[in-house]
Amino acid sequence: MKKLLLLMMGVAFVGTAAMAQLEQKDYKKEKAEWENKIKEELKLSADQLVKYDALTKEYDDKFSAIAQDANLSKDAQKEKKMSLKKEKEAKLFEFLTPEQQTRYKELIEKKKKEMEKPANG
Repeated sequence: MKKLLLLMMGVAFVGTAAMAQLEQKDYKKEKAEWENKIKEELKLSADQLVKYDALTKEYDDKFSAIAQDANLSKDAQKEKKMSLKKEKEAKLFEFLTPEQQTRYKELIEKKKKEMEKPANG
């Protein structure tokens, strides 16, 4: 009986770890798809691509630091991340044309609406 219980616990543990990895891969895939969509839809120039990639790397590191800060509550993390998003967008708009800025805002709105839809809706 103990062996069966240990086996079941082991399977549950491995299953949980596997699901966590899948979620992480899905997140990374979605993030990469979003970044590619931004680059394509905004028709970024070579110079803008370099700046966009550098900005994304800089802020990815900042977002990771917030996520790993055990001293912050979930609400505090969310607040800091929202602040970083606004900061990142302001820096992004420094090198986007007015047309690209408008298109970027449209893409963000579309993404927000898609995320608000119920999963089965």
